[in-house]
Amino acid sequence: MKAVIGIDIGTTSAKAVVFHSNGSVITEAETPYPVLEPYPGHMEQDPHEIEQALISSLHEVVSTSDLSSTDFQAIGISSAMHSLICVDDSMRPLTNVIIWSDRRSVPQVERLRPDERKALYENTGTPIHPMSPLLKLRWMYEENYYPYKTAASYISMKEYILRKWFNQAVVDYATASASGLFNIHHLEWDSYALEYAGISAEQLSTPVPPTHIVTGLDKKISLQTGLQQDIPVAVGASDGPLANIGVGAVDNSKTVITVGTSGAVRQFVNKPLLDPQMRVFCYAVNENQYVMGGPTNNGGNVLDWLRKTVQSPEQQSEKSEVESYLEMAGNIKAGSNGLLFLPFLNGERAPHWDATLKGSFFGLSHSHTNAHMARAGLEGVIYALYSIQEAMDTLGHSSDTIYANGGFARSELWLQILADVFGRTVKVPVSHQSSAWGAACTALIAIGTLSSYEEGTQDIEFQTTIPYQQENNRTYHELYQLFKRLTEQTSSIAHWLHQINIAQEEVNHE
Repeated sequence: MKAVIGIDIGTTSAKAVVFHSNGSVITEAETPYPVLEPYPGHMEQDPHEIEQALISSLHEVVSTSDLSSTDFQAIGISSAMHSLICVDDSMRPLTNVIIWSDRRSVPQVERLRPDERKALYENTGTPIHPMSPLLKLRWMYEENYYPYKTAASYISMKEYILRKWFNQAVVDYATASASGLFNIHHLEWDSYALEYAGISAEQLSTPVPPTHIVTGLDKKISLQTGLQQDIPVAVGASDGPLANIGVGAVDNSKTVITVGTSGAVRQFVNKPLLDPQMRVFCYAVNENQYVMGGPTNNGGNVLDWLRKTVQSPEQQSEKSEVESYLEMAGNIKAGSNGLLFLPFLNGERAPHWDATLKGSFFGLSHSHTNAHMARAGLEGVIYALYSIQEAMDTLGHSSDTIYANGGFARSELWLQILADVFGRTVKVPVSHQSSAWGAACTALIAIGTLSSYEEGTQDIEFQTTIPYQQENNRTYHELYQLFKRLTEQTSSIAHWLHQINIAQEEVNHE
């Protein structure tokens, strides 16, 4: 029996999933790792821990799949975007992995002139935000950061694996695009961005398409995982576009919304599509395939924070804390009796690209209970996602159906709120390993087993289809207008609060 492996190197864990060639799951494994915050706003991970987690997950699926090592046809790789590591000539990390949520480059973002922002965005398709490795490198340049000055290369976590395991200095187009250093029109490193970052193209990997194959797995890794050294590995792409592929949203008529810890709205287009207001990203995936959309910093993290904050002990039941929280929220009608929640616990990316935005409840009165706050929290996350979709709609790329995946897709209530706010039908696939299947599907195309993504996703099964409720949609449309105005009108106050918080954190750290 032939099989293919999809790897997904995420923000919180490394997953390995073994699939049949039709996309059905044979077995899977997931190994977590922590996010480190050695200083307020400095968000990092240990590359060695991530590598060991990936080895562990691969070893588990290979050893428990009841397949021989020769049954595995290929591997495809998915990875989280916006990671950065400084390494020396021997591939020794000089820094931890600096991840997307790192905020140390906020001052560099604020100092960029409008003409600089415009030029960088128009060349790279990456909005200006601290998430971007471009801005992280600029922070290093301005701070005279020693690892930056002595590094031989600046790479992502996926590139770290490719270099260590295969001795290949390559990077897929999508991961390169998410760095803010890649020209999406010419599919090469952008000279203007490189100059701004203070580095050269020679210090970066060679950009390649997602079907580019590497072989020659390191013997030590082969022994640790049980994989053959000659197994072909497709470099794949970043997790966003691969999640779209994994649910069959492979053209510009379908929109995918993913909510895990954070969230995103994404849609494929066949040429670079840029927003004059720079609200959404556009990343290259293939020569004639680009993904546009926007990420939100706040998704499942909001649910975790709210259930710990607003759920009293007497409201908990024999069910899990999350189930109990969702049940409480489900007892409240759409609109939460006029209560609005701005979900910006970690600032925000699209469409505002403002790391200083703050979360808040607005409209609280004596009539509101914890249950109203619970419902308003779920609604606030969806309003934030809709603001991204609204920006995409203005560019002429809308769709009637939403494909939902990620942790929030396990909640019928949250999916119904999504359908009602967006005013569109929501479809949920059976498998929640969309990015891994997108990577595996890419590998099967790379070795010639499949002819296209359309062929690889034609048999995807969906567990449910959720139509929107017109009355709820009318309620949400009215409240969303207030949500949008409230976000705009409180942004300057949030900025000042951010400055006060930074000053206090510096005093506390000293």
